[in-house]
Amino acid sequence: MCRMSFKKETPLANAAFWAARRGNLTLLRLLLNSGRVDVDCRDSHGTTLLMVASYAGHIDCVKELVLQGADINLQRESGTTALFFAAQQGHNDVVRFLFEFGASTEFRTKDGGTALLAASQYGHMQVVETLLKHGANIHDQLYDGATALFLAAQGGYLDVIRLLLSSGAKVNQPRQDGTAPLWIASQMGHSEVVRVMLLRGADRDAARNDGTTALLKAANKGYNNVIEELLKFSPTLGILKNGTSALHAAVLSGNIKTVALLLEAGADPALRNKANELPAELTKNERILRLLRSKEGHRKS
Repeated sequence: MCRMSFKKETPLANAAFWAARRGNLTLLRLLLNSGRVDVDCRDSHGTTLLMVASYAGHIDCVKELVLQGADINLQRESGTTALFFAAQQGHNDVVRFLFEFGASTEFRTKDGGTALLAASQYGHMQVVETLLKHGANIHDQLYDGATALFLAAQGGYLDVIRLLLSSGAKVNQPRQDGTAPLWIASQMGHSEVVRVMLLRGADRDAARNDGTTALLKAANKGYNNVIEELLKFSPTLGILKNGTSALHAAVLSGNIKTVALLLEAGADPALRNKANELPAELTKNERILRLLRSKEGHRKS
């Protein structure tokens, strides 16, 4: 009835979309068998009945649509497919079924998204495993350069990260702005992820295009658990390419424990940033100032 005619939605097609969304198999089958609703009819965004059922995880409706001849690899206006929606929502039974009938992992959304990237971004480990088994490319990237590992690191999904790393994901592959998976995990405060990545060879000093490192970001945010993990791998404590240090960032953020951790690790309170400021000149916090002075005293003695 409404194949490829995105704007022309009939009442019967609308009823079929409702049935697919709600998982009402009886109604869906009735409408399809009436011969008055095309199995591949689309809504105004190019969404198909199969996409709707896959997104909602209604496996019985998905099976009915596929067996009635639904085109598995049709793309919505945004580029998404039924497989993408099932992967994004973590419906592994739907993903496995779609693969049995020829679903492809290679379709991309307008921002470069694939089923693997979507599943990784939302932490669906079983789906990631299924996708990799069926040939999904572990080096898929969004058009901004974010990989599956990057997206999993951003979300703090440790199981997905371990799976991706053991399947050959590159631990130091940055986004186009230079942000590496370790950097984003540090910014989000995921200390366990940071630990795993460092043990798998993540570059502790990899800087973004703006010159900031994972340590500087963690110091800026006061994520002390992350800082403790990074310090085990002796990151740079001096002035970075962007003209400041992690200690300057920690003092500015006002987190006393962060300042203490960096000083204990050997950060130099006598270093000046690009504006020629000492860390002590960036705060009025008496406890932080005492910490900085005591460390300076130790150095002089």
